[in-house]
Amino acid sequence: MPNRFEGRVAIVTGGSRGQGEQIVRTLAREGCSVVIGDVLDDQGKQVADDLGTAVVYTRLDVTNPADWAAAVASATSTFGGLDILVNNAAIYRRQLLEDETVAELDRVLDVNLHGPFLGIQAAAPAMRARGGGSIVNVSSLAGTTSYPAHGAYSMSKWALRGLTRTAAIELAPSNIRVNAVLPGNIRTDMSPTTASGDTPTGLKRQADPQETAHAVVFLASDDASFVNGTDIVADGGSLLG
Repeated sequence: MPNRFEGRVAIVTGGSRGQGEQIVRTLAREGCSVVIGDVLDDQGKQVADDLGTAVVYTRLDVTNPADWAAAVASATSTFGGLDILVNNAAIYRRQLLEDETVAELDRVLDVNLHGPFLGIQAAAPAMRARGGGSIVNVSSLAGTTSYPAHGAYSMSKWALRGLTRTAAIELAPSNIRVNAVLPGNIRTDMSPTTASGDTPTGLKRQADPQETAHAVVFLASDDASFVNGTDIVADGGSLLG
């Protein structure tokens, strides 16, 4: 829908490639001004250059509160405010629980859980100043079930769903909605390409990043104005068994 986001401003973490890049491109295509927050500087700057003056890049380590403050300041100084936050940045590792170290677990939780927590804290005042907003946390199908060697990642994504619900309750009086998208197997750098017949999904294929981006953008939009504190599962039918 052209111009569905006209006058709106978003921060998208992990927006330099893969699913995050598709979220950025979809928002920009529909009239949104976007701040890409990432640590992949060259790729992030290239995406911003491709999309023109309505998209800027800022270096954002989601575990760093100062970087969050700078990203929100970039949104407000460049575009006049902040309406949308997409917590998309994440890291993924495979490790059996008995082999996992506390340091490795903490690193996954720092990015996948503490990052969105810090983002919500940083973004909420700016959204409140605009009369409300929408926060979309990108969780995972691993946040609904468990897989071998996915312990740290799964823990972080389950916890992110809990954070989503708590934030939705606390921020609702400020007209700030908070929801989550739970993608299944996506064709990105974090998900190795799988032969279509071996992909554990009802549709027997991996998702294109654009497909899950549409779910995120829907929740960010006014089309979801009465959707709050819930999940959208975009897994191609994997949970059907």
